Amino acid sequence: MGKMNPRIKKQIIAIQESGLTNMLDTNYVQRLAHERNFFELAIFIEDHKKDYVHFIMTGDESDVD
Repeated sequence: MGKMNPRIKKQIIAIQESGLTNMLDTNYVQRLAHERNFFELAIFIEDHKKDYVHFIMTGDESDVD
């Protein structure tokens, strides 16, 4: 299960605050992450998409089953 660290959370918030994409469009979020050198976030979404979506929908950072 993926553990979201504070760096990943900050990267998510930075992309969210840019207003450039729907945060549930994971492919585009990953593209923006790569463009901003947020490689840790791009990998986190790839490996732990369920945890990422759970965080976007609820704001809860705890691990998901």
